[in-house]
Amino acid sequence: MQVIFKIFRQNENTGPSFQTYQLDVEAGNTILDCLNRIKWEQDGSLAFRKNCRNTICGSCGMRINGRSALACKENVGSELSRLQQVTASATNLDPTDILPESIPEITIAPMGNMPVIKDLVVDMQSFWDNLEAVEPYVSTRARQVPEREFLQTPEERSRLDRTGNCILCGACYSECNAREVNPEFVGPHALAKAYRMVADSRDDRTESRLEQYNQGTKGVWGCTRCFYCNAVCPMDVAPMDRIGEIKNEILARKNEQDSRSIRHRKVLVELVKQGGWIDERKFGLQVVGNSFKDIKGLISLGPLGLRMLIGGKFPFRFEPSAGTEEVRSLIESVRELEEKRD
Repeated sequence: MQVIFKIFRQNENTGPSFQTYQLDVEAGNTILDCLNRIKWEQDGSLAFRKNCRNTICGSCGMRINGRSALACKENVGSELSRLQQVTASATNLDPTDILPESIPEITIAPMGNMPVIKDLVVDMQSFWDNLEAVEPYVSTRARQVPEREFLQTPEERSRLDRTGNCILCGACYSECNAREVNPEFVGPHALAKAYRMVADSRDDRTESRLEQYNQGTKGVWGCTRCFYCNAVCPMDVAPMDRIGEIKNEILARKNEQDSRSIRHRKVLVELVKQGGWIDERKFGLQVVGNSFKDIKGLISLGPLGLRMLIGGKFPFRFEPSAGTEEVRSLIESVRELEEKRD
């Protein structure tokens, strides 16, 4: 079948543009196969990264039809089917009712949150720098027993399995909304690797690592939980879930007075437990105002409160939601399970 590939072209410090190439392809051809053919048969100046061709090295990360993926993993047939599903969802039509284009198009662009060097090749220096910032390697404790290997139980080793699958392709970093607006945030890839160190029984720096990952919005509290990193990860590492597990380790060791981020999480859970949903009046006072202990925080709430009053959006009373007892029971059950697991 004939397919048009609309490919982002750009040299460093020049404006971007799209260039189209038409190929006769099979549904099972990978996107990387198609890029290779374009480079070999039509345009030798096209630049992109590749290496293993087998979803191992992570080199060929790029945006395919708007989401970051590995070109060696995605194929033409699955991409066209996904586009049809997206169109159906946007138009509330059955996918079978959507008429195919005369010649379907696949758009390919470089990954996000990193500057373009040329075409589909991006500068990943910030990606590597942020990875290095979390010190993603086991501490020197293992070197104190040189006469034997450092043994782990199967259960201890199994805690590392998922994060060990990360191939550092950059897909999660590319799609990270938090990284896009906050240049201090280290990114989901780094924090997924950070969790591996927290969970590793051979490491003896757990406490200092958690202090480091707890620093403002450059650590775990910078994550907005948008789920994009989980959605695009080709190896099912689920970086957002790993970030959540680091947060749980921090929360187990800290109280509400340690930081606003910790108060935010603990107060939110307690208010939901009390009323089934959040009493916004108490939430602002307890989190930002630290229950009247933070004067600057209280003052900062003034303009927002005034705008809410003027707009008729300030709740003068709070009504618990239906099913509050069930919500409370669920929260307590989850806490009991976590305590047993620990």
